[in-house]
Amino acid sequence: MKTILIINGNPKEHSLSKSIVDSYKKGAENAAKVEVLHLNELTFNINQTGPLKLEENVLEASLIHAQNLIKIADHIVWVYPIWWGGMPALLKGFIDRTFLSGYAFQYRTGSQFWDKLLSGKTSRIIVTMDAPIWYFRLFLNSHSIKQFKKSILNFCGIKVKGVSYFGQVRSKKEPEITAFLSKMQELGKSESI
Repeated sequence: MKTILIINGNPKEHSLSKSIVDSYKKGAENAAKVEVLHLNELTFNINQTGPLKLEENVLEASLIHAQNLIKIADHIVWVYPIWWGGMPALLKGFIDRTFLSGYAFQYRTGSQFWDKLLSGKTSRIIVTMDAPIWYFRLFLNSHSIKQFKKSILNFCGIKVKGVSYFGQVRSKKEPEITAFLSKMQELGKSESI
């Protein structure tokens, strides 16, 4: 049975991100083991002030638990809003604190190359934004998504299967939101197999 980890990177307790997480989980849980991490419920310092190597770093219990869930997951779903063209500080801080050398990647001694310690995992990115999707893609060149995919996930060996966008959130009516949530439930169902 596939293990799916859904990570909600929205710092707000009540949000569209949480509804997306619930919908995706509902679709996936019949065929997969599903774990959920709401980062706003974890207790940790978002600032990376310690060493960047796992063995030299002292992590909070919630981050050790998160690392264990990431390690056993086959598929990781990231759900978050685009703020100022990028991910919320909470999510970036979580990545800075958990994706450490010795855990997510390992530089080779005497080499410019590294080993991708999270290889074999897949991922899905689901983002919401107030901007139109065309604006984010055309004028902002989807820069923060590219950075997340290439400089973080791929760097550690995680293959991104796709990105799901929901734009112009402020102006969406209830039927449009409901339709998107249904689509996320179907996506969870299809990715759990």
